[in-house]
Amino acid sequence: MNFVEELTWRGMIHDIMPGTEECLEKEMTSAYVGIDPTADSLHIGHLVGVMMLKHFQHAGHRPIALVGGATGMIGDPSGKSQERNLLDEKTLRHNQECLKQQIGKFLDFETPAPNRALMVNNYDWMKGYSFLGFIRDIGKHITVNYMMAKDSVKKRISSDAASGMSFTEFTYQLVQGFDYLHLYREFQCRLQMGGSDQWGNITTGTELIRRKEGGEAFALTCPLITKADGGKFGKTEEGNVWLDQERTSPYKFYQFWLNVTDEDAEKYIKIFTMLTKEEVEALVKEHAEAPHRRILQKKLAEEVTTMVHSKEDFEMAVEASEILFGKATEETLSRIPEEMFLSVFEGVPQYSITPDQMKSDLVTLLTDHTNIFQSRGELRRLMQGGGLSINKQKISDPEYKLSRDAYINERYLLVQKGKRNYFLINVQSN
Repeated sequence: MNFVEELTWRGMIHDIMPGTEECLEKEMTSAYVGIDPTADSLHIGHLVGVMMLKHFQHAGHRPIALVGGATGMIGDPSGKSQERNLLDEKTLRHNQECLKQQIGKFLDFETPAPNRALMVNNYDWMKGYSFLGFIRDIGKHITVNYMMAKDSVKKRISSDAASGMSFTEFTYQLVQGFDYLHLYREFQCRLQMGGSDQWGNITTGTELIRRKEGGEAFALTCPLITKADGGKFGKTEEGNVWLDQERTSPYKFYQFWLNVTDEDAEKYIKIFTMLTKEEVEALVKEHAEAPHRRILQKKLAEEVTTMVHSKEDFEMAVEASEILFGKATEETLSRIPEEMFLSVFEGVPQYSITPDQMKSDLVTLLTDHTNIFQSRGELRRLMQGGGLSINKQKISDPEYKLSRDAYINERYLLVQKGKRNYFLINVQSN
């Protein structure tokens, strides 16, 4: 597989240094992407870089995931308006291990293959470096004029922000450049990849390698991913869409991809899946013939959810999604994990009852104890018209008796009033 050709048709190349493709065609090469370790989970904004590494390994080359323990402490001025918070080493190590587990679903770190992936942390080679040593060995090779010419620096200095730009952030490109030099020396790494906002930092590294080692190194960046409406990719009302299911449930993760626009789905399915060009073109054609079926969104959501979580999580998310569209059964409800079940009905009116109230008859429960119905007459009329369902089972008998077994996980009742109105009854713990 030609790596550059593969990324080109997927729309994943913004800038590429001349000679990059020729370098990759000669022999197995190492390339790295830097990842910010300020959280113990990746979010989907990180996935572009991870997918670049995945395609790189798939093409027979060796990917290196660099956790920026040192640079993460400084803060990258590219597109940012504030510095990051300092992290202690214990937190950094914890975050690194969590990130490796997540990236391990995309890259092969374990097999003895010559192109097995590596994970490194720049804190390991920066923590013992003295300030005097750094400015002597690295600083003197890159001029202030060169550093000031970078767009990321010029934008920050010329902005009206009262915070300005600290010396710490100004030196960021030197530290990142030294990372590239270190990986060039230790692992013969000859390519650094990242978002288009990283071009200035990456080329500082290639320049440092040229001046210090007389060596040749390359740069490749991908476009910054945006949404069709101009909004920030990966952001929802709740914040980032995380890979950690404790932060973003598999159901919400699946829903994010399922609900993207047609335009975004056509773009994202190239970037965030391993589907071939022929498969993608066939899906795009099929989608165009019947857009209402949302074929692209469904396939995108399936591929990414399965890759990040599991096939089982994907199938559960599909079943959970069907609850709101009337296709679920009582059996389906009992099978869905509690967290996912609650995710589906987040925002739905909820009522808490005591274990004693749980023993009441259905009419009393839905009127006196929960106020889902304003009167018994209203409830009976709806029941007679076939408009009441409990756990997706239609109830028409006012004398219907609830048993403990009727409750999902022995504590939830899903009440459906008409076609679209849902209510959740939750039995309090003793």
